[in-house]
Order: sequence, then C-alpha cells, then structure tokens
Amino acid sequence: MQWTVRPYTPADEAEWDRFVMHESGNGTFLQTRNFLNYHPAGRFTDASLMVYNEHGGLGAVVPAALRLDGVDALLEGLDRYTRPAPALHAFGARVFKVSQDEQGTRLTWLRVTGGELKVKALLSGEADGEPWAEKANQLRLYSGAKYTLTEAIGPGQVCAVTGLTHAKPGTGLGAERDSDVPVLEPVLSYQVLLPEGADVHAALGKLHRLEEEEPQLHVVWNETLGEIHVQLMGEVQLEVLRSLLAERFGLEVSFGPGGILYKETITEPMEGVGHYEPLRHYAEVHLLLEPLPRGSGMQFAADCREEVLDKNWQRLVLTHLEEKQHLGVLTGAPLTDVKITLLTGKAHLKHTEGGDFRQATYRAVRQGLMLAKSQLLEPWYAFRLEVPVENIGRAMSDIQRMEGSFDPPESGAETATLTGFAPVSTMRSYPMEVVSYTRGRGHLSLTLDGYRPCHNAQEVIAESGYQPEHDLDNPADSVFCAHGAGFVVPWSEVRSHMHVESGWGKAKPARPETQAAPQRRAMAYRATLEEDAELLKIFERTYGPIKRDPLAAFRPVQKTERPDFAAEQWEIAPEYLLVDGYNIIFAWDELNALAKESLDAARRKLMDILCNYQGYQKCVLILVFDAYRVPGSPGAIEQYHNIHVVYTKEAETADMFIERVTHEIGKSRRVRVATSDGMEQVIILGHGALRVSARMFHEEVQNVEKQIRALVQGQA
Repeated sequence: MQWTVRPYTPADEAEWDRFVMHESGNGTFLQTRNFLNYHPAGRFTDASLMVYNEHGGLGAVVPAALRLDGVDALLEGLDRYTRPAPALHAFGARVFKVSQDEQGTRLTWLRVTGGELKVKALLSGEADGEPWAEKANQLRLYSGAKYTLTEAIGPGQVCAVTGLTHAKPGTGLGAERDSDVPVLEPVLSYQVLLPEGADVHAALGKLHRLEEEEPQLHVVWNETLGEIHVQLMGEVQLEVLRSLLAERFGLEVSFGPGGILYKETITEPMEGVGHYEPLRHYAEVHLLLEPLPRGSGMQFAADCREEVLDKNWQRLVLTHLEEKQHLGVLTGAPLTDVKITLLTGKAHLKHTEGGDFRQATYRAVRQGLMLAKSQLLEPWYAFRLEVPVENIGRAMSDIQRMEGSFDPPESGAETATLTGFAPVSTMRSYPMEVVSYTRGRGHLSLTLDGYRPCHNAQEVIAESGYQPEHDLDNPADSVFCAHGAGFVVPWSEVRSHMHVESGWGKAKPARPETQAAPQRRAMAYRATLEEDAELLKIFERTYGPIKRDPLAAFRPVQKTERPDFAAEQWEIAPEYLLVDGYNIIFAWDELNALAKESLDAARRKLMDILCNYQGYQKCVLILVFDAYRVPGSPGAIEQYHNIHVVYTKEAETADMFIERVTHEIGKSRRVRVATSDGMEQVIILGHGALRVSARMFHEEVQNVEKQIRALVQGQA
C-alpha cells in the first residue's frame, strides 16, 4: 500500500477534526485543532502532517509543533541514550485509551507488551481498591473507521477490546504493572449550566462517559445542591469541553464562574476523641492528628495494643479512615498533608456493631480538627514569563501585585525572562493580559507547583461562610448514654465524658532506673485502686449512684421454682430468612462462575432458586443486595414472585441493613441469616438471630430441590 503525506493547512481543520473524533478510533479531544491552536501566534511553527492512503482516504494525522531549532540534536540524543523496553515472556498489556463505537460499545485500547492475548481470555485487575475480572469478548484491529476481528494478538500489536468495563488508561494487565499516569491535578471548578428542561442525570452520564475516556477531566456531582461541577486547569479546556458536548451529544451547555479548589491542613498535633453510644450501641475511638510536609497527602496508621482494642476493630477503624474524604473546618475543603494514627479505643462485647466504629471514627477526626489549629491552602503556579525588554518593569510590578515572587530577571538582546511562583487565584487570567500589553510578543508558561498557605485566608474563609458546627454530614459532637437513653455531648466537652485514656499529651513522671520490688508492687496496687475508683466514677456518672445493702451477704438466698412451660401461650410466628445476596453469589461455585460473565444473570438465577425454596419452606424470605458503591442510589424494595428483594441505598451496606432488621425483629420472631461474613455472624447472634453459612445454606437448598423433584415425580 502506498501512502501520501502532505503538510497540514488551516483549510484542513474540518477534515482533521472529523477524522480524530469519528474515524480514527483512538483520537481524543486533546488532538482536535481547537485544542492544538491555543498557542499564541509565532510561538511555534505548525508542522502537522496529513497521511492519505492509495485510495485518497485520510488514514492518519500527525500533530507536530516545532520551533525548528535543536530538533536534529534531540533526535540524535534519543537514538543514542534510549533503548527499547525488554519484551515480556508472559502475557502483559497496558491500556492507553478508552472510547466508544457508533453503537455505544465501550472500547478499551491496549498494547500487548509480552506473550499473547486471545479472544475470550479472562483479564483481571483492580479499580478503586476493588478487584475485577472480565472476558475480552472481541479483539478489533482498526484501520480508519473500519475494523477486523482477530483471534489473538502478539507483542507490539495494538487493538481495541470489548467486554472490559473497569480498565482505565494506564492500567497494566497480566505481567505488566500499572503505569505512572501523569497526574494533572485540577485547580479550578466550574458549574455546568444546562439548557432549560434538560435532564440533569442524563447530562451527568454523558459527562462521566467523557471522564472515562479522558482521565484528566474530573466531574463532580453536588448532591446537596443538585449541581454538576467540572474541575479543570483553565479556560482552554472549558472551551474544548463545550464544543465536544455539542458535537457528540448535541448538548449546548454553559459554565458558571470558576472557583479555586482550596485545601486545608493542620499546623500542630492534636488528639481527637469520638464516642458513639446510643442505646444498645457502643464504640470509642482516640486518634492522633499530625501535620505532614507539603505534598504528602493523607496517611493512616495504628499504634494501639491488641489487648486494648482487638485487631479486627483496629482494621475496621483504618478502613473507615481511608474510605472517606475528610473535610476541614475552615471552609469545608478537603483535608491534606495529615497523618492520622489510632491511639486507643474501646468496644462492647455485646452491643458494638460495625457501624458504631464508623460513627466514632468520623466524629474523632472532626473533633480533633475542631481543637487543632487549621491552615487554609491554595494552589500555586510555577511560572516562566518571557516579555520584550521594554515590558520587564510592567511584568515585575504585576507579579508583586499578584502576591508572587520571582528570581532576578534574565535579560537578552530583545527579551527578558522572569521565573518564580504565584497563587493561581491571582494569576488565572494573567496570560491574556500578557498577550495584550506585549502585543502578542510575550509568552507565559504555567506549571502547577502544589499547595501553599493561602495569601488571603481570612477573606476566603469569610466569603465561604462555612460553619463547621452546622455541617450535619460531618458532626464533631459525640453521643453518650445515661439512664437508658442517648444524649449528645458537644465536641468541646467530649474529653470530660470519655471512657478511656490514650495517655497522649501527658508527661510521664521520671523514675529511677533501679527500684525495689516492694515499691513496684505498692505502686501497681495503688494504680489498680485508682483505676477501680475511676471506673466507679464513670459507672455512677452513667447509671447513677450505687446503693448497696450491707446485710445482703448474710441473708439466705430464696430459690424459686421454674414455672411449667405451656406451649399454647406462645404464638407460632412464621420464620424470617435474610439472605446476603452477593455473599451467597460469590460463595456458590455455579453462581460465581456465572457472575464473572454477567452479574445481573447471577442475581436473577439466585432469585429464581430462592423462589422455589420459599414455596416449599413457607418462610418470609428477604434477599438483600449491596448497593453501597452505587452513586445516588436511593434504595429499593421490590416483590419478586413470592420473595422480597432489597437494594440498599448509597452508603448503606447489606450488612448494615441485615443488622438493623435482625435487631428490630430478632427478639420476637425466629430469624435466620444466610451469610459467611464472620463479623456479621457475630453481630446477628447478639441480636438473637440464627446464622447459616453459605455452604450449609447451599446444602439446604439442594435438599429442598431434591424433595420438590421427588414430590413432582410422585404426583406424576
């Protein structure tokens, strides 16, 4: 095949964009001319190429912007100092793009780096901390807009795979590790303004589709306000996004004024205490919050003895710390550069449930932030400003006005260069100003340099109007129990009501290296007495003073006979059976195999099996599916033939729903729960319910099916 290559001209813009977005199969909006042409005139020479096949059809485009100086030296250096990566013997591939075809099928573009990828091969990975395994249904080799199906591809080949729904750009498959995806952290947030009458949820789905294709686009749904926000780096991306939505989905949108994405941190260590003790619930958590160096992010650790708090509860606390984006108390901005360490905690042998530690953990973090000295952070740019020599004074004055700093200017024959740092909030509109006062001869290059203390923190805090004590989603107060009822204790008074001491912040008295054994025993005895006295004070503060009868020990104990059991006085109520749907699906081999191909099919098969089971056993069967990670899920309860099917709401797990139901009905009715979750089994036993493991329940279902078949055959 012969190819014809010619330089790109402005007249080719429409043909170029049509090929990139609709015909290439691997193009993104970053290769459109609208995005490539944002550089000021004269900065680069456009050396882009148009590649045509022997039939005259456009087969490829090559974006290139050159200054035409130093190119030969660069190519020579690359050839001299680089070498190809060694080929892998085992199968390995890396995802570099996600797109959709004309029918809306998700295409995962990957390059095989080793071994061989065959059609219907099972690929696995991890997304958002959750493992996944899916089949490669089709292997497509594209040529322009057309493709051919193949049975296998080898090292160095590129193809589009259907059937993968979790893989993202940069994901490594097989022996290939995940790539270090360049992180373009957005610093500006814009509200998406939809046309009147437009479906906001449909628009959100379209934006999420673009976000999946381009990871550098961040889409945020504000559930409280019912608004869509996009987080970008600047107005150029905003214009590209607007045109892309109009071209692909016919959606004409506008954007509100952009806002800066602030963050918060603390400047001093502080202990936070969280207590959650409504009636029949109990958990207390002590956390140490420490500041970290700039750019460290959030870190979590545990420094608690197992004899004080069981290891399972410690892992649960760390899980709750990692699962949530913690907000600061100044403006409600995300928290960063903080290490949170579990110091100590306390659980109840009977009344503690998993959700109790979630509440105590969140409240401990919040209480510590309320006590600590917080600091507002804002994003800063590292800039390089090139202006004509006659404009250098104006440029230096502007940088100082924008609260920035710079090194001494480097002057040349015609231009001068300034390098330094400045806040994003003051410099966001400065590129257009540079073009204006330099008449197109100046150039400003901006690079995100991370977060630094905000230069006008008080002004930003006052403008935000955030009141942390009124944030009901992030409470800092704790809940205690007294006289059989729970009551709320303000965050400032929690330490006077807490039940355990971490020892943090208290100076330990120095003692000599050598100490006599009698003295150590005496001190230990006094310490025991002091602990007993403290426990007695806590008990009396919670349940009231203890009234003892001094003569009770000398009175004989009167034994009473047990009354006779009368069966007729007991109401015979139907049995309640709660089934943890996903736990059963992944525990039964036949359902687990089906779930790897279609999770919906596995759910339907389990529902049909339980319908037959319920028809024979005549129990009240409730099947619970976990929708904890489904964004915006309101939860639903539906009747499927003769069983009840429950889909939990967002932020509610199936375990939480089952715990609540067994707590409500377990004392008056016979309740069984089918699950293999060890922690869940312990909790439901405390509520008076009976547990059935997934294996035992499988045997029970099979036995019922045998009895049904025998009954049907006998009738026949």
